[in-house]
Amino acid sequence: MEKRKLGKSGLEVSAMGLGCMGMSFGYGPAVDTQAGIKLIRAAFDMGVTFFDTAEAYGPFANEILLGEALEPFRNQVVIATKFGFLGSDSQAGLDSRPERIREVADASLKRLRTDRIDLFYQHRVDPNIPIEDVAGTVKELIKAGKVKHFGMSEAGVESIRRAHAVQPVAALQSEYSLWWREPEQKLMPTLEELGIGFVPFSPLGKGFLTGAINEKTKFDSTDFRNIVPRFSEEARKANQALVDLLGKIAEQKNATPAQIALAWLLAQKPWIVPIPGTTKLHRLQENMAAADIKLTTNDLRMIEEAASQITIEGDRYPAHLQQRVGK
Repeated sequence: MEKRKLGKSGLEVSAMGLGCMGMSFGYGPAVDTQAGIKLIRAAFDMGVTFFDTAEAYGPFANEILLGEALEPFRNQVVIATKFGFLGSDSQAGLDSRPERIREVADASLKRLRTDRIDLFYQHRVDPNIPIEDVAGTVKELIKAGKVKHFGMSEAGVESIRRAHAVQPVAALQSEYSLWWREPEQKLMPTLEELGIGFVPFSPLGKGFLTGAINEKTKFDSTDFRNIVPRFSEEARKANQALVDLLGKIAEQKNATPAQIALAWLLAQKPWIVPIPGTTKLHRLQENMAAADIKLTTNDLRMIEEAASQITIEGDRYPAHLQQRVGK
């Protein structure tokens, strides 16, 4: 697989990474440990060198899984993890106090079976802690050799600028896909100006853009999508038009809707590295093959014209989670 550099940081990764959250958290029951290890190692065999996790995924289970899976070839991969939730619980509120960041770094290093975290993201901006203090703490961890690069997740432009002035931000991780294009307005011009890479999560619209979900789909009771307005039955019915569009283009390219959605993201900027997640080997193979699909200027124009006629229904987060983003 081709490599890409995340902005001006010099951090080089595979053109697509693997988002590992869903193996342990968020989308129904966790995968069996051995199955998870097999999937992660299969991704490495396909050329993936960029793996994304967080202490909050489980909590802890995902980092433990990743640590075991990647240990045999640790020096050939880039591991990203995150800090920023109270007691490592994404439901419990935010905590980016400097002492907490240091605690999380040390605990994550043990779980990941490594001596350094390649990319350490603040999971969400904590309004109670000056972002300069957060960036300064990560800067100290970088000096100590425990962390290589600083990242931010779902942060707003002002926070990014303030943090970047203290410790250069290598990458911003936020949701971005054909059905969530808000980052194009302010975020992406700022990232380009500052030389920061962009790591889109949910590049397949939390599975919707694959075409495998429709208005009749029932999710497991523990699945996060049950509380997402965009996944209400009415919204799924309305949003099917975008999947139909991807299907038409996919037919012309001898590809799948998911592959077109990922190829579209890769075509936007050379410093974008999507991290689709999956628990299934055939989906992993499908997703990673998207890196080989080249969309022409004409293809992109057709997608743009057709997508502009479609109105996406439903908020991407329930209100209590939306309050945490773009700060």
